[in-house]
Amino acid sequence: MPIFRPARKPLPGAPKLGATPRAITRAALDNALASAASSYPNEFGGVLRADPPGIISELLLLPGTTAGRRHANFQLYMLHADLSIAGTVHSHPSGALHPSDADLRLFRSWGRRHLILGAPFGQGSWRAYDGNGRETRLAVVAGRGSPVSSIPPRSYRPSAAPPADELPDEP
Repeated sequence: MPIFRPARKPLPGAPKLGATPRAITRAALDNALASAASSYPNEFGGVLRADPPGIISELLLLPGTTAGRRHANFQLYMLHADLSIAGTVHSHPSGALHPSDADLRLFRSWGRRHLILGAPFGQGSWRAYDGNGRETRLAVVAGRGSPVSSIPPRSYRPSAAPPADELPDEP
């Protein structure tokens, strides 16, 4: 006797689960840039999650990831099984935005979109790559598919300390 399974009809034009992401949310990009800036002068590494499909919306940090001035080692076995994992993100403190040979090996074996963030970790200091290491475009959106047009860029550089005369008095 066959088992009845209701058919789910996808919405017209909706990307499929596991589809190659074409955009990243401003919040996810800002989180990655802030994390890279706070890890400086060491490298930073994380995993990108696309939800809804086709839009990278989350930055995942893996337990056990190690980083130094010239490396970020992912412990990918710590990642749970998830079809919405889109790729990786890591920083190059030197500011170089092109992938190294080790980056290309990672790109080929894991995910469909990869970001490299370079110092000074501002809005224009990142590049997206596909699984073969070719540079690709990734739109930055405000949220669920709406293009960013009026969101002002943020700076993650530490603010200068206030003048001594503005510091609160100690008890």
